Amino acid sequence: MVDKTTEREIQGLDPTETEDSRLAIADKDRSFLEYVMVEGGFAEPYDARDFTEVVFRVMRDLMTTESADRVADELHEEAMPTAEKALQMEVTDLWKDSNPLVGFLSRVRPPWQGPGIFKIDSDRFFFRVANEGGLRRDPTNKDAERKKAVKAVFTATKRELSEERIQEIATWLPENGVRELWEQA
Repeated sequence: MVDKTTEREIQGLDPTETEDSRLAIADKDRSFLEYVMVEGGFAEPYDARDFTEVVFRVMRDLMTTESADRVADELHEEAMPTAEKALQMEVTDLWKDSNPLVGFLSRVRPPWQGPGIFKIDSDRFFFRVANEGGLRRDPTNKDAERKKAVKAVFTATKRELSEERIQEIATWLPENGVRELWEQA
């Protein structure tokens, strides 16, 4: 059967709200925040931006300042092409916390991993992300939704990084959940 859909008939449709692959933007062509928004299940790019910043904050808490700086050095792609000033930023701007106090503290305190230091396990990682990220999710399936959103951030982030940085981040992430999700992303 020949598809007789005209461009006029599909104008005004949001490609993220349809299953038609002809209208969807290929993953490789999505900007960082578009990817997180669609794959993470967020309604707006602002929600994706705020959630990404929280995931990045928890990730930085696990790392040394030197490791976090190496990651920041590679995240210089535009987060989302837009005319909206609140979304005009590079991915590195999301990596560096917008809260000046939190940003300062993350640079002067030791990582929350390592011998003799309070450790963040996978449960604590997901708990912090959900609470600080303000996820409004289905309470009956919150674990799956939280992991889906974190995986979207991880996948978008890995697209921006070298293999060396990807492996370095993996060494800092807690096992039994978060590290495995990072590797799947």
